[in-house]
Amino acid sequence: MTLEITLLILLAAALHAGWNALIKISGDRIAVMAVVTLAGSLLSMLALPFVDSPDPASWPLLALTILIHTGYHFFLPVAYDHGDLGQVYPIARGISPILVTLGALVFAGEQVSQVALIGILCLAVGVMALTFDGGKISKINPKAIIFAVATGICIASYTIVDGLGVRQAGSILGFAVWLTIGDGLLTFVIALFWKKREIAVVMKNNALIGLAGGTMQVGAYWIIVYALAVAPMGMVSGLRETSVLFAALISTFLLKEGFGVWRFVSACLITLGLIVSRARN
Repeated sequence: MTLEITLLILLAAALHAGWNALIKISGDRIAVMAVVTLAGSLLSMLALPFVDSPDPASWPLLALTILIHTGYHFFLPVAYDHGDLGQVYPIARGISPILVTLGALVFAGEQVSQVALIGILCLAVGVMALTFDGGKISKINPKAIIFAVATGICIASYTIVDGLGVRQAGSILGFAVWLTIGDGLLTFVIALFWKKREIAVVMKNNALIGLAGGTMQVGAYWIIVYALAVAPMGMVSGLRETSVLFAALISTFLLKEGFGVWRFVSACLITLGLIVSRARN
């Protein structure tokens, strides 16, 4: 992996943590998510003439992953309604590869290597470390945990469906552009029936934040798709998960959610576990 690709992936990780922070701090979170994803869709439409359309064989998987991404877009802001960025983000990102590995073992008989087991152990310990703060059990809202886990299930699901869909699409960037258009529009339409007044407020007062968030969201995804096309997938996936550390830094220094040793330990363990478990590929 070249230095340029490495820096691009780190940029994508920072962008991903950044737009999550904007969802957390910018008003009604579902309304903000709707505006962010709408902005991402509009940006994706600008790229539409420059990419090949995905092969029709991939359309069923494209439709399925659009639905899963849309669910993710709703579970995530609700989780942020009940918990800190520094708590929700690591749980959502950390639980996903655990679920993927267990699902592969149970449903596909896929054996897990010793290296992968070490990574999964780091992930599990890292997630559990979030329940401690200053050496005592912290008061994490159970709803934050439930919705963070639901978000992680969505991440695990769309990771698998995206991977299968891209292989049939014939055009990696085409699949990515159609996906970001579809899930952004669907998220906005559903949210419009639910949060019409709140969306109007966000579009009036925080339109620039929505545009910035949409740019970061789509930019992060496109960078990763490009990196997957030119660099080893395991290395790309592992390095991308440094977003957990970026989220911990944003949580501590920008959102002032509080800095505890256990939160730092958790972020480091989860990042290490994600890198180790995915680098096996």
